[in-house]
Amino acid sequence: MKTIKKILIALPTLLLIVSCKKDPNNPNNNNNNNNNNGTNTNGKLVLTFEAMFGDSSFAFNKNYTTANGDTVKFSTFKYYISNITLTKTDNSTYTVPESYFLVNHSINSMVSFTLNNIPSGQYKSIKMLIGVDSARNVSGAQTGALDPSNGMFWSWTTGYIMLKLEGTSPQSGSTTKSFAYHIGGFSGPNNALKWITPSFNSATANVSSTATPEIHFKVDVSEIFKTPHTINLATTFNVMMPGSTAKKIADNYADMISVDHIHN
Repeated sequence: MKTIKKILIALPTLLLIVSCKKDPNNPNNNNNNNNNNGTNTNGKLVLTFEAMFGDSSFAFNKNYTTANGDTVKFSTFKYYISNITLTKTDNSTYTVPESYFLVNHSINSMVSFTLNNIPSGQYKSIKMLIGVDSARNVSGAQTGALDPSNGMFWSWTTGYIMLKLEGTSPQSGSTTKSFAYHIGGFSGPNNALKWITPSFNSATANVSSTATPEIHFKVDVSEIFKTPHTINLATTFNVMMPGSTAKKIADNYADMISVDHIHN
């Protein structure tokens, strides 16, 4: 009888010890869902946008010549990049949440952004939108890059300005010899939103917890004035609302961004 009593007294302690042991097959016992060893497998990716004019460096108050032969000098150049999706070499994809960036070359010809918490891996391509998607155009007052105070917003009817380019030209039809392209439109036949997938040219961006690659994009401002539509500043010098002319300029800048190189 004494032996049975001793067993009964010790039984709760034994059950407690057993219950505290981790089941190696139970995923709830892992401290990090990204890695069974508890290590963080996410990393960072830097996107750098360098403005150019053809093969020339970009600068304000410097003369350039367009495809139409017009002389132009710039004072403002900025645009939105959003909805970034990355594709790995195994064809799996990762969509970067809340990826809305205002690239403002009015501050510097080279502008960089860091994407955080990117899953580790070798990425072979990127897809992104020049502009702001239709849902965000009608989502009410917003903050950060989408704050109307950034000067890239008209109204909840016409929405965001996807790209803004301003300057002067002796050939401009304006009495002040200025030109202003405020390009927008997020729906209908004059939708100015442009999805792009600039080629990595067989290179990869290799993200890890210890390595932060940089994708260096060339942004060719000369493309805004050509292909498929040659822009004549004598007649096209003031585009301030969505419409067919804004759509033509958006068609032109759809190929202004290309991958120059990737740092790993």
